[in-house]
Amino acid sequence: MEEAAMAGLIVDDREKNLFRVDRQVFTDKGLFEQERQKIFDRCWLYAGHESELAKPDDFVTRQVGGRPLLLTRDQKGGVNAFINACPHRGNMVVREKSGNSRNFTCFYHAWSFDTAGALIGVPGEDAYSESFHRKDHGLARVPRFESYRGLLFVCYDANCVDLVTYFGDEAREQIDHVIDSAAADVEVVQGAQNYSMRANWKLLVENSIDGYHGLPTHQRFFRKYLSDLGLQSNVTSLGSTDSRGRSLGNGHAVTEKPRHMTGLTAGAASELAAQRQLIEQKLGKERAHKAVDFDRNVFIFPNLILISTWRTLRTFYPVAPDYMEVDAWALMPCGESQGLRQKRLENFISFLGPAGFGTPDDVSGLEGCQRGFAGGREARWSDISRGMAREQPVATDELQMRAFWRRWHALMQDRTEPIACGDRD
Repeated sequence: MEEAAMAGLIVDDREKNLFRVDRQVFTDKGLFEQERQKIFDRCWLYAGHESELAKPDDFVTRQVGGRPLLLTRDQKGGVNAFINACPHRGNMVVREKSGNSRNFTCFYHAWSFDTAGALIGVPGEDAYSESFHRKDHGLARVPRFESYRGLLFVCYDANCVDLVTYFGDEAREQIDHVIDSAAADVEVVQGAQNYSMRANWKLLVENSIDGYHGLPTHQRFFRKYLSDLGLQSNVTSLGSTDSRGRSLGNGHAVTEKPRHMTGLTAGAASELAAQRQLIEQKLGKERAHKAVDFDRNVFIFPNLILISTWRTLRTFYPVAPDYMEVDAWALMPCGESQGLRQKRLENFISFLGPAGFGTPDDVSGLEGCQRGFAGGREARWSDISRGMAREQPVATDELQMRAFWRRWHALMQDRTEPIACGDRD
C-alpha cells in the first residue's frame, strides 16, 4: 500500500475528539501480509511459561507468529527456543504438543537432536564428506529469546530492543501486579483452550480491552448466571466511574476496576485472607492493595492479554485477513489447596473458552463485525472516539483501544518513535 494511502487509514483528530479506523484494515490482503512483516516479525511475542518446562528435558511445541517453535529445558536447566524444523530437509522434528524426552528424532531421515538443540545422530554419517560437521547442523535458534517473571517471549528481529525496554515501566508494572496478586509463584495449568474465529485478529485486540461491550454482550453471565448463584457482578453499569482505561505506552494498555466479591471467594475466605497477609508481608500494604484489589486486563502489544479476573493468558494470531487462531491458558497460584484451585478453575472456564459464557458471545460478535465489513465503501469507518472529550476516561471509554491503533499505525508506516502512556489522549 502506498504511503499516502497507509497514512489515511486512521483519522486521529484530537481537536475535534474524533478517532476513526478505515475498515479496510480488517479485510485487505496486502495489509495482512504487511502486518506479518512489520509487526509479527519485529515485535516481542509471548511463547510460553517457564512452568510448562518444569523439569530437565521437558518440551512444548506451538505456533508463534506463524512459525513452528520448540521450547525445551535442557539437561543443564537452560530454557531454549528453536525453530521446529530439521536442518536436513525441513520436516518438523517434534510433532507432540508437549512431553519429556532426552532427544528428538526427525521422522523423515532420523536425524536426532538433544534438548540443547545439538545434532547428536545422523544415520549413515560416513556418506558425508569431511566438510560436514554436526555442530553446523543443530536446530536453529530463535533470534531473540527472553524471560520476564516466568513469561517467555521470542522476537524474530535480532536487532530489537530487550524485552524489559519493550514493555516500558508502566506495562511492566501491570504485569507485576497480575503475578504479585498470588502469594507464591504462578504456574500455567496443564491443558489449554484452542479455538478459532472467522474475524480479523485486531478485532480481538479491541474486544479484550473493551469495557463498553461487557454488559450488553454478556448479559447472560453478569445478570443471569451470577445472580442465579446469588453472587454479585463486578460489571454493574455502562457508566461506571470507578474503572479506568489507560495507555501504557507503545501500544500496551490496561483496563482496571476495583475487585468485587465473586464466586471465587465462596468457602475460601480464610485461605484467601492468609494469602493476602503473605502478599502484604512481601510487597507492603500499598503495593499489595494495587495487586490484589483490582481486576485488570493487561494488553501487551501486539497480541497478548492477561486477564486477572479469570487468571488467564491469551494470544491470537492471524491466519488470513478474516481468520485467527486463539490460544489461552490458566495462570494459577502455586501451593494452594486443591479446593481453592478447583474454584479458580471453575471460575476460569465459566466465562472463558469455547464452552464458557463469554467466549461464544465474543466470537459471535466479532464474526458479525467481519461480515458487516462487506459493506465496503458505503460503510467505511469504525468509530473509536468514545471518551476523547472526557477529562478522566473510564474503562467503558476507548482510550486503551486508541493506544493500540496508534502503535499499529506507526509501525505499519515504519515509524518506531516511542508512543506516550497515560490516562488521557
